[in-house]
Amino acid sequence: GVWKHSKSEGHEDFGLLVSEKARKYAIVRELENEADLKEGTTVLQFETRLQNGLECGGAYLKYLRPQEAGWVAKEFDNDSPYSIMFGPDKCGGTNKVHFILKHKNPKSGEYVEHHLKFPPSVPSDKLTHVYTAIMKPDNELRILVDGEEKKKANFLSSEDFEPALIPAKTIPDPDDKKPEDWDERSKIPDANAVKPDDWDEDAPMEIEDVDAVKPEGWLDDEPEEIDEPEASKPEDWDDEEDGEWEAPKIQNPKCESAPGCGEWKRPMKSNPAYKGKWRAPLIDNPSYKGIWKPQEIANPDYFELEKPDFEPIAAVGIEIWTMQDGILFDNILIAKDEAEAALHREGLWKPKFDAEKEKQKAEEAAATGSDALAGIQVIDRLCLSVDWYAFHFPFRSPSLELVEKAEKQPNLTIGVLVSIAVVILTVFVKIIFGGKKAAKVEKKPAPAAAATEASSKEESSVEKDESTSTAAPRRRTTRRE
Repeated sequence: GVWKHSKSEGHEDFGLLVSEKARKYAIVRELENEADLKEGTTVLQFETRLQNGLECGGAYLKYLRPQEAGWVAKEFDNDSPYSIMFGPDKCGGTNKVHFILKHKNPKSGEYVEHHLKFPPSVPSDKLTHVYTAIMKPDNELRILVDGEEKKKANFLSSEDFEPALIPAKTIPDPDDKKPEDWDERSKIPDANAVKPDDWDEDAPMEIEDVDAVKPEGWLDDEPEEIDEPEASKPEDWDDEEDGEWEAPKIQNPKCESAPGCGEWKRPMKSNPAYKGKWRAPLIDNPSYKGIWKPQEIANPDYFELEKPDFEPIAAVGIEIWTMQDGILFDNILIAKDEAEAALHREGLWKPKFDAEKEKQKAEEAAATGSDALAGIQVIDRLCLSVDWYAFHFPFRSPSLELVEKAEKQPNLTIGVLVSIAVVILTVFVKIIFGGKKAAKVEKKPAPAAAATEASSKEESSVEKDESTSTAAPRRRTTRRE
């Protein structure tokens, strides 16, 4: 995989970026001076951001112990010996912030991996998180995520590390064998027991219920299923190739209202005389010796330990395999002071994290606003799809303008959105339910009085028009002549 020095999404901060999917990545930096872990407090801290999430892969660091003579940084790989492995790892059932200590057994000289039990889980979002491991001189280990303590452990406790750093004092003797006459049965059949004379092993478990009576209305001559009456043989059915055609079956509709169809049989019931196979009752085994275990012997690899024999850190490396790109590492710190690590979190990580949280909130608000806009757009499309141009024209331009502005500015208040909806809905209701003025039907005047009535009608019509225009807007009506 190709490492890149890249900006973190959403701000100007740079980090070391995993740029390709489904790759193995390795990179290492030697320290100018080895970090001693045996004296005082040691703090290991770094930031990582899973910009595209993490489905399967690691985002942890390896703190390497001094290498053999002639080792060069470019040869760093999975086999390079480390003192501590620390950081998030997630794949399948694995979801944890690793802390693994490689400790040398002073008796055998072998390095053994000791895994922290019940480590914290990996945050599931795509924000930058800071991971901190604090190792105290009293053997205490504290794991922090974003400055909050998630796990406290003791290096010498068998309840906190698997396997324990201090081996057990005794172990099972590998050469001890179970004696052939060792009896582990706590109960045995009573050899003196005898099967009772009335015990019938052949009696069936169930018998017919002789007291059962066929329900009234049972249709003996009706089958439970019949051929589908509307089914017909397909035109392309070939009896020679496809076999004899049979109509599909359906439930007999006559059986739906009846207690049952077909041949009636008495139901079965439990047989009160059934006892099953006779077996002798169990009694305590007089020869029982318990569950055999090999004898314990002194553990040749046992040693006492007041504190872990930490190897110094000579280099810091990232050696991972991941299915995701977009993993960003930043601000790797090895310190002897908890306060210094806290200052780094507050000064470097916290502002970045807060900015990312605000951006996330804005995106969530925009998504919520888009959902609200969808309803407005549906109403607007409905208005345009019907031939209501005559009444919609005065409101169409401003409504579309507001919608377009809202689409470009998703943070518009809900009040503005509701106002637009109310305006459109009001017009809609007025048109549909406002009613129409009934057409006036006038009687035709007599020919003799036509001129006089026409003149009078014209004056009356003008006055009426003026009165109507001041009272309310004219609605479109159907004239009758």
